[in-house]
Amino acid sequence: MQWNAWGSAESATTLPQPVKDLLGQVLGISGDPVSAPAAAQIQLSPSRLTSTDVAELEAIVGTVATADGDRLIRAGGKSTLDLLRRRQPHQDAPDAVVAPATSAQIAELLRWCADRSIAVVPFGGGTSVVGGLDPDAGGLRAVLSVDLCNFDRLVAIDPVSNQATLGAGVTGPRAEELLGAHGFSLGHFPQSFRFATIGGFAATRSSGQASAGYGRFDDMVTGLRVVTPTGILDLGGAPKTAAGPDLRQLFLGSEGTFGIITEVTLRVRAAAPVTLHEAWHFPDFVTGAAALRAVAQQGGGPTVMRLSDEAETAVNLASPGKIGATDDTVSGGALAITTFEGTGPVAQARQELAAALLSDAGGRSLGAPRGQAWEHGRFDAPYLRDALLAVGVGCETLETATTWNNLCALKDVVTTALTDAIATSGSPALVLCHISHTYPTGASLYFTVVYRCDSDPIVQWQAAKAAASEAIVAGGGTITHHHAVGADHRPWVGAEIGDVGVRILRAVKDALDPTGILNPGKLIP
Repeated sequence: MQWNAWGSAESATTLPQPVKDLLGQVLGISGDPVSAPAAAQIQLSPSRLTSTDVAELEAIVGTVATADGDRLIRAGGKSTLDLLRRRQPHQDAPDAVVAPATSAQIAELLRWCADRSIAVVPFGGGTSVVGGLDPDAGGLRAVLSVDLCNFDRLVAIDPVSNQATLGAGVTGPRAEELLGAHGFSLGHFPQSFRFATIGGFAATRSSGQASAGYGRFDDMVTGLRVVTPTGILDLGGAPKTAAGPDLRQLFLGSEGTFGIITEVTLRVRAAAPVTLHEAWHFPDFVTGAAALRAVAQQGGGPTVMRLSDEAETAVNLASPGKIGATDDTVSGGALAITTFEGTGPVAQARQELAAALLSDAGGRSLGAPRGQAWEHGRFDAPYLRDALLAVGVGCETLETATTWNNLCALKDVVTTALTDAIATSGSPALVLCHISHTYPTGASLYFTVVYRCDSDPIVQWQAAKAAASEAIVAGGGTITHHHAVGADHRPWVGAEIGDVGVRILRAVKDALDPTGILNPGKLIP
């Protein structure tokens, strides 16, 4: 990916006129570009590795990259906060980048780093939006970025058990390509799909847009290979076990703080021959949420099921290519998107069952085109964020989850917290929300916040994020449903898991990483 923006430069977008008009109306923004430094103008913190360090590393992993270009691209993730930092003239970065090719090499590398007091930050696709890739040395003398790009193959496939083992560095598209050659699909499609990796999905408990049908990524994992400073673990095998606590759960969501995941064994499914789309309109978000709850609790089998609130529906964010455009099919209210997969009869039966429930709950079918339009542009929203940032408009997302009986109340308090926090900086805020993932007991809320950047946009967003996080914790939500903890959510983890939970995490950390080299400053309060 680009060092200072999402994705590839070839896919970058410019703001269409309807978006500029909307920004002028809501935020008073002219749309003129804001200057930003080029990569050659960035001054990185100098590498703290000695020539002896580099020579010893080369003996373990081969090439050791210390050039500014290699270090800069791994200096953080892709949150708005990360991209604002990329606009600063002086930046921290890892002291070097290595790309081991085997678990044995990583084991030797971790032993060396423990002996030399050097921190390790695992790097997959670089898509973290919660500070999970910050080059924090944690009081150690240097930071090493360990790129898992060489773990990029299909290790094994079991077509009888519907199970496959993939290297941690395999990207989402490559996983679908490798599995598709055998007639299978993983079905994991988060917005970061094009760039994020299998290891990153596991380390962050990722949840894809098709989670209603395929489940979250942690639901798919049946086995892991993890390299820790104290040894290598191969976990999993049987589909279920009663052999004590499931140790796989220690590493799913551990964000590289307990070990480096190198292989993931996953449940896969036969590729669906038919996909059906249908969009729905509801008079308001509350009615739409009740309708989605009926489907989640009573059945219907959608692969994708999402609901945009009134604000998000009004700006057509469900179809990024049509933002600001007039839509005669939707006037006010809330828009839902549903997708169904399977053989023709199975997909149709699922669609009909869900349609009956949604209709009974007050929904009006809009047919297939809106759902198809959403699917066509569903990975492109981050490019729009970059275009907004280029004209001085902040655009960031955050998410949470809660029970159905608390969903609308939590939505209201988080919206108010964001609006009030941004207002203190002198800017109005456009706060949009949608239900992104559903369960029988509750759902995830995904917020998008658009605002005018002030003279110190980093402090401005940090204050808004803190206000939203406090509102989430006080309002009974989880501090993160699928973005992970990283550094950004770390201050609120203790409130969610309690003092005993914090002691458990620290005890596991001490047992697996006694010298504290693995991704300091993340996850553990």
